[in-house]
Amino acid sequence: MNQLQDRVIVVTGAGRGIGREHTLLAAAEGAKVVVDDNGAGPDGAGTDPSLAAAVAAEITAAGGQAVASSADVTTIAGAQELLDLALDTFGRVDGLVNNAGVLRDRMFVNMSEDEWDDVITGQLRGTFAPCRVFGAHWRDRSKAGDTVKASIVNVSSTSGLLGAVGQSNYGAAKAGIASLTVILAQELDRYGVRANAITPVARTRMTENVPGIKEMVAKPADPDTFDVYHPGNVSPVVAYLLTEACPANGSVFYAKGGEIRQFLGWQYGKTIDKGARWTVDELVHEMSGLV
Repeated sequence: MNQLQDRVIVVTGAGRGIGREHTLLAAAEGAKVVVDDNGAGPDGAGTDPSLAAAVAAEITAAGGQAVASSADVTTIAGAQELLDLALDTFGRVDGLVNNAGVLRDRMFVNMSEDEWDDVITGQLRGTFAPCRVFGAHWRDRSKAGDTVKASIVNVSSTSGLLGAVGQSNYGAAKAGIASLTVILAQELDRYGVRANAITPVARTRMTENVPGIKEMVAKPADPDTFDVYHPGNVSPVVAYLLTEACPANGSVFYAKGGEIRQFLGWQYGKTIDKGARWTVDELVHEMSGLV
């Protein structure tokens, strides 16, 4: 307990599901929490600011400290509004969890421009904008001579890193988030900021509506059986990555139930090298060893 004592943690998409679990655990570990959620549906439509307010009220009722936000984190202005709220309320910010996102599944050859753009915006841009605003804040603090020990936790997906039929838009965005995380770790480390990502496997509004997946993630019939897909199982990994002394940086972790795996990124594999330009005829024969 108290692994996040007095750290100020901002969580987007925190009104329900996994994001809500992240905020509740962070608060239980002693953090002051900014609960951000505009209340949109899984496809990004609609708003309901009462969701974030309810989570913040639940935390304060339990003796914790929390404030609610409905800022739109797909824009720089919304991300700045979120940062300003954290600073105005708690005076500082130490951690950012980019959990907000949308889902609009479609087979690729049937996908509309809007279905592509909405998911890229809701997922990738919804991670970019807060990282950009909060990252600049921490850089400025570091350059001003302050000691910064901050942490960013982004949310990727096996859909992006391993692939998933019908989720080309979602997978492309989630793969981009993983790559963004690795680069942020390289760029922001000099300012005292770490960046890592998780690929959660859990029961959420998104997974509960996917044919073939919703059956797999359903609650076990026996209440005494470990609920592998409970969204709260993912939150301890996130909380660990938010701790001040956590050494991880530029890593991606898979989290499901009690299982945590390290994801390994693209790596060089087998190689052929002629030492000169290849001809197509040569490659017809030689490339077979690489494919």
